[in-house]
Amino acid sequence: MGFSDLLDRMLGRAPAHEQERLVLPPPPTADDVYAALTQTEELLASSALPSVVVARAQRVVDTVRDTVPRLARISGNDLGYTVIATATDYLPEAIGSYQRLPRRYADTRPVDGAKTSLMVLVDQLDLLGLTMDRVFDAVYRDDARELVAQGRFIAEKFGSAGAGGDLRITAEDRAVVPPQPTEPADPAPATGSPLSPPEGRDR
Repeated sequence: MGFSDLLDRMLGRAPAHEQERLVLPPPPTADDVYAALTQTEELLASSALPSVVVARAQRVVDTVRDTVPRLARISGNDLGYTVIATATDYLPEAIGSYQRLPRRYADTRPVDGAKTSLMVLVDQLDLLGLTMDRVFDAVYRDDARELVAQGRFIAEKFGSAGAGGDLRITAEDRAVVPPQPTEPADPAPATGSPLSPPEGRDR
């Protein structure tokens, strides 16, 4: 603590460095991520980008969008940071860097060994797509486990589906089936030929 800080405290004044403390902006929200994805899709639709770029970028956009509903759950860890950074920084910056180059230069001139700028961008998009697939699987794995556990509970509670199910109804719970009415017996068939006259009638 310097002399000026000590003097400020003695006089009841806030130190100058506290008055000039930097205020950081809040972290991006789900709405911010959705807005960034929409801007990237508009960029893909409006620019004459190669189909290999559009297809790979759209894959990343779709995976991020499917992951955003769980953003609140993973906020503050590496998964949440990866989702936000991919949507707001990594993906648009990779496409923008390629787009700022002349097409002839970007698609024909080697810039990384034998790779052109287009090849470098495709590699970046493939890596982003693979990363987001892994994040997506990790985010929803818990939900899938809960579904499996619920299915096992139902199977134990109500029986095997292959056996037709068993609601475990006891004898006391079974409904009493009322007796069914008996049908009258059929009359005895008449004897003799149907063409012969009835018995007891004069011939």
